[in-house]
Amino acid sequence: MRYDRIQNMSHNRLFRILLQFSKYISLFLLCITLAIACNSNQPQSTNPTTVDNNRISIGTTLKPRTLDPADSYELSGLNIIYNVGESLYTYKLGTTEIEPLLATAMPTISEDGKTYTIPLRQGVTFQDDAPFNAEAMAFSLNRFISNGGKPAFLLSDVIDKVTATGEYELTITLKQPFAAFPALLAFPGACAVSPQAYEIGSGKFNPNTLIGTGKYKLKEFSSDSISLDINENYWGDQPSNEGINLQIYAGNSANLFNSFRTREIDVAYQSLDPNQITNLLAGAEKQQWQAIEGSGTVVNYLVLNLNQEPLNKPEVRQAIAAIIDRGLINQRVLQGQAEPLYSLVPTTFDVYQPTLQTLYGDANTTKAKELLIQAGYSASNPAIIEIWHPSGSITRGIVAETLKALVEQELDGLMQFVPSNVESASFFSNLSKGVYPAALVDWYPDFLDADNYIQPFLSCSQGSQATGCQAGAAESRGSFYYSDRVNQLINQQRQATDPEIRKEIFAQLQKTLAEDVPYIPLWQTKDYAFAQNNLNGVVINPSQNFPFWTINQ
Repeated sequence: MRYDRIQNMSHNRLFRILLQFSKYISLFLLCITLAIACNSNQPQSTNPTTVDNNRISIGTTLKPRTLDPADSYELSGLNIIYNVGESLYTYKLGTTEIEPLLATAMPTISEDGKTYTIPLRQGVTFQDDAPFNAEAMAFSLNRFISNGGKPAFLLSDVIDKVTATGEYELTITLKQPFAAFPALLAFPGACAVSPQAYEIGSGKFNPNTLIGTGKYKLKEFSSDSISLDINENYWGDQPSNEGINLQIYAGNSANLFNSFRTREIDVAYQSLDPNQITNLLAGAEKQQWQAIEGSGTVVNYLVLNLNQEPLNKPEVRQAIAAIIDRGLINQRVLQGQAEPLYSLVPTTFDVYQPTLQTLYGDANTTKAKELLIQAGYSASNPAIIEIWHPSGSITRGIVAETLKALVEQELDGLMQFVPSNVESASFFSNLSKGVYPAALVDWYPDFLDADNYIQPFLSCSQGSQATGCQAGAAESRGSFYYSDRVNQLINQQRQATDPEIRKEIFAQLQKTLAEDVPYIPLWQTKDYAFAQNNLNGVVINPSQNFPFWTINQ
């Protein structure tokens, strides 16, 4: 959804708010514009340069740390694993709907919700010719758990035992019921790997090897490029192209931007800055290339520390929720490249409820003032709140300054925001220690289920109403929120097998989030890929895993 109208604030007043801050923004944008202009001449050729006929060249700034599925926890590596390996389940392209992949059907679940029996696909071989069967799948999942890689907790926290109960039947026993478990099995790192090429053992990883069952096989992996060839022995449909050449512009979006504009690459995906995206969108409108837009599943939010004054007062947290103007942030900071968000659950999911919009709206100055006065604050005794963010994030820095200017203009001195920043490593280390009263953070989901936007934020394994969360998810996120009722609701939705019952529980959880306000959702990302005009089949998944096999010339 887009919000073209900015509530409670005329454009003239808006410019007064941001007058001082906009001076250095304008200078920054001028420098970007000049840099772009220096590279804006269009070449005479109309076809992109590719090494081989019908091999697709893709540019990215994301450099994989490892390609070992049991240790890869970053989008860069998982994208390659998604195209070379296969998991039991996956998502229908462009959706959050789960479907079988190496499984042949959705699992049969025992009455107690703990035992999953999964039928497996026959006639599949690994890229080293090893046979795929239940023993190989059990080996892969046990290795994911036992080797202790970064994402190991995703399965180790949930799974009790994985057993091959037939040549093509897998049985998984959970520690406790978990309704979102099939979504966990769609995590790319939970893919099948060849028992001939890998071994089980703590820390025994193969970072430069990748042998799965997918449509592509790894040909080359270097510091600045990855090459994928088609898997001639693939059990299903072959890719629509003859291979992939991935060019890595590590951390350098300017080189990615320029390489796409000069047609050195066919596709640009992950990650371009907002000004570069704006420029490429304008070019797409002129039919110079294609722009593919998708609804992302990354959420950006403001976390509020309930253990620090004045945020220990619910009225103060509610006042902040009321004064936030998402339309302003989206249009003036994010250049319209996001969707305003009123829940921690993205709009991509059918359980989404815009509860913060219902309770507070946007830029509700009157409500914010009433709440602050009710909490005992005045112009002579304002609520002063530091808002922290990583120093490397220009976007969050501008958002923090925008919020500061907004409250200065609208709240008559009842509240003050003080933007502060620190380098990224210290920022994330300090978050769970309770150092920051408030912080601007984003969340990349581990798996596509609404549970992964609620449990990692609101659950708490140890704490009380008096002390707040002392151990658990809410503590690690920096809110220190504790609610017995919320913990119970989270457990209920995890055990519920009826989608409608889960939907009702998620509605209650989102309503409680809006009332208690330990977090204020701000926006969810839009995802963009850019492709030359001679290409077809470029698809963006909500998971941000990018299917290479659909692309063709």
